[in-house]
Amino acid sequence: MTWLNYHHLLYFHTVVREGGVSAAARVLHVAQPTVSAQIKTLEDQLGEKLLMREGRGVALTETGRTVYAYADEIFSLGREMMDTLRNGLPGQVSRLRVGIADVVPKLVARRLLLPALSPPVEAQLLCREDRHERLLADLAAHELDLVITDHPLGPADRVKAFNHQLGESGVSFLATHALAARLGGGFPKALSGAPLILPLEASGLRRSLEAFFETEALSPRVVAECEDSALAKVLGEAGVGIYCVPTIAEEAAVAAGGVEVLCRTEAVRERYWAISPERRLKHPAVIAISRAARGGREPGLPVSAGP
Repeated sequence: MTWLNYHHLLYFHTVVREGGVSAAARVLHVAQPTVSAQIKTLEDQLGEKLLMREGRGVALTETGRTVYAYADEIFSLGREMMDTLRNGLPGQVSRLRVGIADVVPKLVARRLLLPALSPPVEAQLLCREDRHERLLADLAAHELDLVITDHPLGPADRVKAFNHQLGESGVSFLATHALAARLGGGFPKALSGAPLILPLEASGLRRSLEAFFETEALSPRVVAECEDSALAKVLGEAGVGIYCVPTIAEEAAVAAGGVEVLCRTEAVRERYWAISPERRLKHPAVIAISRAARGGREPGLPVSAGP
């Protein structure tokens, strides 16, 4: 019986995934002739041509497409095996490496993660906070098991992963008692001319808020724009301006920050997604997070069912 050389298969898989021999050589840290020689050896062993030249790159032959599909599955299973060993065998503590986008409010992140820390799962969490794009890169490099963010993976994101909607919520506008007293009542109309702390223009929440302001003919005075929701909260609690939180988190925000709710709107929706490398969730901690959130019970979120 002729045994497949998985080393050769890895070189072939990397060339296809990276889009060419040069790019694959950089990823594999070897010379280009080495990559070409390994693929030629694999083609000789299989007795079929796998790649053909196309412009300045390469394209798959029909046989190449079949072999690549198998290779992708083989290496996916290998990664799954390593993840299983890393996450813990039966009787061991399960570990979950989760990335949290910095736009996700800490109170929301806490509610989403609590099911993974509760019986019967009681996972060990390794949490990282960063920008959405950087977390996706870490997910693609298998440095994270899960990313929690405020918008799903899109066509422009070149990451092989899947979206799992966790929940959604309306938005509440909060301010210190002193600022609220100066502004008087009559919200949301009183937001016109009022100092407001907003997320950055590139965020989905910012676009939704601006659409709400336009619909309601409101013209608030933007005093600060923050990428990090925690910074917006700190500035708001210092009286710099009005800030927004998901309505599901307003009770905790009011209790902790010396602020009050000015008004709420369901016209602006904050949505939360878990992005994972697997279509069907397998990690027990991830399953616990998803089930609690989609069930709409504490400590999860009210949710409209997603894909």
